[in-house]
Formats: sequence, C-alpha cells, structure tokens
Amino acid sequence: MPVQQTPASADRRTEILKSAAAAFRRRGYHGASVDEIASALAMTKGNLYYYFRNKEEILFACHEYSLDILVTLLDEVRVEGLPPDQQLRKLVLAFVHLILDELHGTALTLDLQALSPPLLRKVIARRDAVDRGLRRLLQQGMDDGLFAPGDPKMIAFAMMGAVNWIAKWYDPAGPMTSQAIGESFADYLIGGLRRGGLPDSGPPAPAR
Repeated sequence: MPVQQTPASADRRTEILKSAAAAFRRRGYHGASVDEIASALAMTKGNLYYYFRNKEEILFACHEYSLDILVTLLDEVRVEGLPPDQQLRKLVLAFVHLILDELHGTALTLDLQALSPPLLRKVIARRDAVDRGLRRLLQQGMDDGLFAPGDPKMIAFAMMGAVNWIAKWYDPAGPMTSQAIGESFADYLIGGLRRGGLPDSGPPAPAR
C-alpha cells in the first residue's frame, strides 16, 4: 500500500512524478520502465512501489498533479478580480511553466489512452473543469469588449492545443528560456483575441 502523505513523502512523490514525466517524454509511457524512473532518483523499484502501486498510478498522478495546479490557479485569478485578459495571461504563463519546468517538456495530453476507463474518466472530468474555466474567461472578455466575438469552445481548444504542442519541439538546451517562450505565447495567443488583434506584451519579464 502506498505511503501515507506527509510533507516529506509528498515531496518525494513529486520527485518521482517529475522523473516519470521525463522518462515518458523520452520513451513514451509503454517504453519507459519503472526501473528507469526509479534509477534516475537513485531509488530501487521496491522503494518506488512504496509511493505508487504501479506505473499506471504514476501516470494518473502526473495528470492529477498538473490539473491540481491549473485548477488552483483558475480559482486564484478569479478571486483576484483581474480583467479577463490579465487572468488569461497568468494562466498561459503558468501553463507553459508547468509543461516545461515542472513536467520537463511533457504535454498534458500524455498517454491518456494508457489509463484504465475509471482513471481516464477522472482525468477527463478535471480537464473539463479547466476547460470550463478557460471558456468562462474568454466569454467574459468578449462580453466586456476586450476580445473580438468568437466561439469560446474553439478558442479554448486552440489555445490549449498550441501550448501543449510546445512539448513536441522544445529543446531544453536551446536558446529560449521557458519564461521567454511563455511571454511570447501569451503575447500572440491573448493579443490575437483583442479587437484589432494587437499583441500586448504585458509586464516586462524578470531578468534571468
């Protein structure tokens, strides 16, 4: 049975998820072994099974970890009461950071078909909650006159698809930092929604 959650065990579980995400990106879910995930953390397979029952549970936890961050951020920006365009900018930057820095270039669409139907339904339900939050912001921006009229559902699909695709081409050794990529994507994705389609670079990026 997996270990009970304590701050130390939660940190260790997160380390395992990040190692697993990197292995899944390199070799795919079916190609990556539990031994590979464990050895990257100087753990034995038996140690890893202390935290997770099997590889499918690790994959499910990767999705849960990612979606927890996005759902929490949606709640936070709603409470802050910022205009819809600023809320969306925060979400895009956080989404890019999540994919590139937290999950090492792994898309949130990672090997969903490998999950059993009960776990897949749980992930889809959480993803739907994120999608509804994104659509709400888009509709609010249209209602407020910040964004040109459009179909929030299709725009949300386009935005999520564009950011998820970063995992396909991102090179950690390349010249662009995740911060620069996030700022660029926020400029284009949110700027393109405005009436007239003029980009807004937002606040300057912090020095790296």
